[in-house]
Amino acid sequence: MENETPEPEVTEETTEQQTPVEAETATSEEATASGVPELTLGSSLATETEEEDVVKPEPVIRGKLDKHGVAMGTGRRKTAVARVRIKSGSGNLTINGAGLNEYLRVERDRQMVEAPLKATDTHGKVDVWVRVSGGGTTGQTGAIVLGIARALEAYNSQLHEALAAGRFLTRDSRMVERKKFGFKKARKSFQFSKR
Repeated sequence: MENETPEPEVTEETTEQQTPVEAETATSEEATASGVPELTLGSSLATETEEEDVVKPEPVIRGKLDKHGVAMGTGRRKTAVARVRIKSGSGNLTINGAGLNEYLRVERDRQMVEAPLKATDTHGKVDVWVRVSGGGTTGQTGAIVLGIARALEAYNSQLHEALAAGRFLTRDSRMVERKKFGFKKARKSFQFSKR
């Protein structure tokens, strides 16, 4: 029988088909056995970090609590500065000696001032006294919100998570850009005339 083709040799490797996971583990075992460090896509690192307990640092409390139980916080926004005092009470909110609705005429500003109190479920349970100066209504509103949030955090440190989740403890660092010489304003130049 001259036309017979030789049969391919059957080996153990050809009969066993490895899945991609088995092939990966086999190559990793070979790499560790040879002493060469293995390159991974972070699968083993992710499982190691999940098993360890993540220790969160203690939050920095920027407000103060005096001996009478009154919490104080300072907030700034643009050129406005707000000094806030909070104590347990019936829910009075006074800004520069006037009520909230009298001092802030825009509904959006009033809602922003009440937002940290509502997020921490202290609205109507604490008295808030605010002295604010500088800037305009938007800057003063932002300063009051930050001051209230810092004072609430000093009043009860357990409220930090709710205040941080609502981003009430973040200071908005945007300020007015200074005027440059040779320009009309910060970036606006004088009118150019060719002739």
